[in-house]
Formats: sequence, C-alpha cells, structure tokens
Amino acid sequence: MKTVFRMIVVGSVLMVSQALAQGTPSKPAEKPVSTEPAVAKPAKGQVKMDEWPCFRGPTHDALSSMKGINKDWNKTPPKELWKVPMTDDGFAGPAVADGMLFIVNNKDKTDIVLGLDAATGKEIWEFTYPEGGHPPFGYTVATPLVAGGKVYIWSRSGGAYCFNAKTGEKIWDRNLVAEYPAAAKLPDLKLAPSPLLDGQNVIFMPGGKDACVVAVDKDTGKTVWKSVNSKVSYASPIIASPNGVRQLIVYVADGVFGLDPKDGKQLWTIPWPTQYDDKKVPTPVVVGNRIFIASTHGGDTGLVDVKDNKPTVVWKQKAMQNHVATSLYYHDRLVGSTDTPADWLMCLDPKDGKVLWTQPGLSNAGLLGIDDTIIAKDVNTGTLVMMDATVPEYKELGRFAGIEGGGMNWPAPIVANGRLFVRSKTALACFDLK
Repeated sequence: MKTVFRMIVVGSVLMVSQALAQGTPSKPAEKPVSTEPAVAKPAKGQVKMDEWPCFRGPTHDALSSMKGINKDWNKTPPKELWKVPMTDDGFAGPAVADGMLFIVNNKDKTDIVLGLDAATGKEIWEFTYPEGGHPPFGYTVATPLVAGGKVYIWSRSGGAYCFNAKTGEKIWDRNLVAEYPAAAKLPDLKLAPSPLLDGQNVIFMPGGKDACVVAVDKDTGKTVWKSVNSKVSYASPIIASPNGVRQLIVYVADGVFGLDPKDGKQLWTIPWPTQYDDKKVPTPVVVGNRIFIASTHGGDTGLVDVKDNKPTVVWKQKAMQNHVATSLYYHDRLVGSTDTPADWLMCLDPKDGKVLWTQPGLSNAGLLGIDDTIIAKDVNTGTLVMMDATVPEYKELGRFAGIEGGGMNWPAPIVANGRLFVRSKTALACFDLK
C-alpha cells in the first residue's frame, strides 16, 4: 500500500502542554432501570481519565470526570486558545492523549493523519495515504484510537493503520475490506465505526462476509477472530458488562448483537429494523444493566434487557428519531436529538421512554457530559450550548458562537486536560473550559 510519511521536528521535547407531544411507549417497563454501572471501565492505569483517547472518551459514554469548569458562558465565554484549518469537508473527530491530538484530514483524495501538540495546535507529524471521497460527506469518519503509545486509524475504505503516537512512524497496516470482502455493498459513507480497544485486541468493523466485526492484535495487526454475517452500519461498537456479563455490543444492518470479546462468539441478537438498515448511526448506550438503542427513518428507539443472554424489549417508542448523534445518559436521564417533527433536542425517562422535555434547535447535537452539565453542539451553526444536567427540565446555562463550518458539524465536542476541542467541516479549535 503506497504511503508517504513526513516528520516535522519541533524540538527535542514536546511541550505537554439537541413542542413535541410525549411519545407513548409500546411496552411499559416492568421494573425500574438498574443504576448499577455496566459500562466496561478501563483497567486502572490503562488510560488517564482527564484525556479523551477514543470515540466517546475514556469510559465510552461521553462523560468527563473533570470538575470546576466555567459555567457562566454568557458572561465569560470560553476563550479560544487555537484554531487550525481542516480541508477534508468531513466528520472525523479528534482524540487526545499524552499531550497530543490526533485527527484525520484529507486533501486531494489523500487522507492526512495528523499528530498535533494539543496545547498549541502545532503539527508534530503527518502520514498520508490515498483515499477517495464521496461529496458532500467528506472522507474518513472514524475517530482515532490512542493506546499504549500507539494510534490506530480506520479509513472509510477499510484501511487499518497503526502508528507510533510520538513520531508517526507506521508500525503496521492492513486493508480489511480487501481481505474480508463485504457480503453486500458498503453504506454510502462507507466505513464509519470507530476502532475500539479491548485488552490486547483492537476491534474494527469492515462488514465482510462472516467478518462484519474483526478483532486484531494491537501490536501486530494479525487477526484474532472474526464474527457476524451482516451488512455494516455507521454505529461504533462498545464494550459493556450488563448483568455482569462482559460483552462487545455492535449495532449493524441485521440488528444488535452481543459478542464474547475473547473469541467473537455470539451471545445474543435482536432485530432492530429501519427503512434504511445500513444507515444506523447512533452507538448503543448503556443504561444500568440495559442497552438503549436509537434509530431514525421510522425505526424504533427503545431499551433492551439482555439478562441471561435473552434480549427482551423493555419499551419502544418512535417519538425520538435519532439520526446522527449518539444520545447521552447522565443523571438518570437520556438526552438526544430527534429529526421529527423538527430538529430538536429531546430528553427521555429511561424507565419508560416518556418524553420529559424538548428544545427547538440544536439539530443533531453532539453531546458531552461534564461537571453536572451537558455541552451540546448545533450541527448547523456550530453554536455550543451548556445546560444543567441535574434538573428534570431544560435549563440553559449559556451559549457561545463556537466554531463556524458550513453546516453538518457532526463530530461531538470532546474535553481533555481542561480544554474543549471542537471541529467543523473546515476547522478544528481548542477552547479553555476553566
């Protein structure tokens, strides 16, 4: 595979620097939602909790442990620390670890993997490889994964890459779509699920025949196992432990699957049809010991209990038609976007799926939970809004202009080391949250 590598020397030391009538659930919950944590947390010392090394952060739930942030945005909006241009017209979000930020850009049908100084935005290294696009949907969509001094990239055409995080030197690469041909045509945006770390393995989703999901060794790139015969969708995988059973959960065209992460063996599956099954975007969300699944195009949004590997629908409703952004479970409420009757932000009671409130605007808002607040980014304007997460109604604390970018600002904001990182189709910016 033809590649180009360039290292930029910056010194011997890197300065480390979303009003609708309430939806009626089709099936009421028979027992309260457990609040026991079931998201698989990283092993102690495996990741720094003030970093954001992968899609949806260190605990895979878009929640930050940071406290003491500035909550008076109307009086004192977050200060912009730096901004750099993006040329890919795309949607790959950033990852931050060990003082560096990693993101994939594209120019002239060439993907550009960037390693930046997270404090200044200055480029440290870049690596390029050929990658065509599909306007107006840009190029690579998956968020980088950073782990153990390495950064893993998943291109829209199925290229899996591993780099030295400090230098950008390529360690290994494979084209998993070429190796595991798709059972059906790939979705319009091709491959969007972000890579996921599970111990010694990295999980990719190439959508191959009997290889929709592939686990590879993180050090060598060699296949450890492959599983699931389904067309892939856009939703990213998660690791969770509902009812104490550790499992990999994937949301694909044929439905939702629970897999044993050790060998890919199927534990359970449940169909979740929509008008366009390969266009399922929101990642499943862990709610206690249950799994929240969202969809759009007339599909259902609901909660599933997977006790004893026997999936049971707790409730379903169609009030929330979640198109792009994954919902946030925070302070015992589910907040997410809906396409109908308009692009609104919506809050659900996870016990029964009833709508608690709706807020006009905040179309397809990417969400982040931090310090008892929710930060939302409107995809059309780039406006960033802070709301109180501790109250049952919509309570806005402030907003500021955020980052411009020509609409479809799909990547959710992230936070690391007291800084808020936001990207649009044309720029990537860093703001001070303190």
